[in-house]
Amino acid sequence: MGLQADVFWSFRSPYSYLATRRYRALAEQYDLTINLRPVYPLAVREPDFFERSHPNWLRYTFTDMFRVAQFHGIPFGPPRPDPIVQDVRTRKIADEQPYIFRLTRLGQAAARRGKSLAFCDEVSRLIWGGAENWHEGDHLAGAATRAGLDLAELDAEAISDADALDTEIAANQASLEASGHWGVPTLVFDGEPFFGQDRIDMAVWRMQQKGLVAR
Repeated sequence: MGLQADVFWSFRSPYSYLATRRYRALAEQYDLTINLRPVYPLAVREPDFFERSHPNWLRYTFTDMFRVAQFHGIPFGPPRPDPIVQDVRTRKIADEQPYIFRLTRLGQAAARRGKSLAFCDEVSRLIWGGAENWHEGDHLAGAATRAGLDLAELDAEAISDADALDTEIAANQASLEASGHWGVPTLVFDGEPFFGQDRIDMAVWRMQQKGLVAR
């Protein structure tokens, strides 16, 4: 039996997007199962985080995420719309959030089927890869199909079983924090957290020490 790793991940995190296709490639290249476990972003868990952060935080993050995308040759663009409704000027998070709860519940419904890595990869390519109005038309349905899933089925479950899905998502967050970190993306292998898209090679190095082999 191959190795197992968990990835804690958010639809609002550009760095989650920038890491996901590499996580997916690892699962294809190695005898490795990666369980992607969605969590709600900081904007939901700590709505005042952005208002409290250093003024340079947002500017640096924008600079760096475009740089990372260019370095790895990953298509990248500001989400249209942003999964979190936020006033860019004041950094205040809106009370009404029409996108992030649906997305995260869909991701967890996909996790129930063992396909969250593929689903979240395909959806994040829409959100962060430059697709305008990714929430409209057949964009999400196409992403689900490419991941081997049916969007209508996932949506129905996200509505009818929302409370249970939210309980599972909260358990994902608790597991992330129990691992020793709190942010995304974090890959956890054998109880050891590797935070950030820039720690993937180090995670592979550790897994190779524990017997990771190519398929």
